[in-house]
Amino acid sequence: MRVRRALAIGAAAVAAATGVLIGPAPAQAVTAVSLASTIALSNCSASLVRYPTSVATDRAMMLTNGHCYEGGFLSAGQVLQNRTSTRTGTLLNSSGTALGRVRADRVLYATMTGTDVTLYRLTSTFATLQSQYGVTALTISGSHPVDGSDIAIPSSYWKRIWNCKINGFVGTLREDEWTWHDSVRYDTACDTIGGTSGSPIVDTASGLIVGINNTGNEDGEMCTLDNPCEVAADGTTTAFEGQSYGEETYWFTTCVTAARVIDLTISGCLLTKP
Repeated sequence: MRVRRALAIGAAAVAAATGVLIGPAPAQAVTAVSLASTIALSNCSASLVRYPTSVATDRAMMLTNGHCYEGGFLSAGQVLQNRTSTRTGTLLNSSGTALGRVRADRVLYATMTGTDVTLYRLTSTFATLQSQYGVTALTISGSHPVDGSDIAIPSSYWKRIWNCKINGFVGTLREDEWTWHDSVRYDTACDTIGGTSGSPIVDTASGLIVGINNTGNEDGEMCTLDNPCEVAADGTTTAFEGQSYGEETYWFTTCVTAARVIDLTISGCLLTKP
């Protein structure tokens, strides 16, 4: 998972290796995606997010990976809901400059089973953050992402943006004890690295979040930690060294009530149940 090597690689080393701190240029003109409304955590990336139905007076939310949860990796089958939290992060502007600290008071939902997400409730409302910092939360798409579409992955941890395309979906993706479903596969331009865990996957045509970056095969190993494998319907496993993946986020919108509360009992809810 893309958190393991984050603390072992310095930003200067990445700059030296790449020469710049931006990803490859997209093949065609697309909506500009910046670091605005991303949130830097101590070990991962995150973003300020809203549901399509959120209103200004709602508490703001912060989205990152399940394996970025402050309590450590969650066990296979484990689901957290409405847990107290004091997680903090640094809210960034479009150029990656720090605007201020944001604080969570609750884990609304977290799991590493089926998907790999942690959604926090912040202590401030969307309106407060808009007034204080001039930021607008990124909206989680209510639709399944589209194969071949242009995407951008802005990492607040590295203050770097990767640009590429979706290269299909993986029905079952396995890494060590964890299994994820309908994962997003990137083309080779999005060769994400440690510290990009939790970065939003933004559809550049709409500007909506369609997924969250979570892992990549680092050593070519099969189904081991930091080496996810694709599992076919017949159980055959295949690993591709250097291949990176993300998890879909429209699942949240299938489980949200009219009051904008996650309810896992809603018919059609895709989020993993306890």
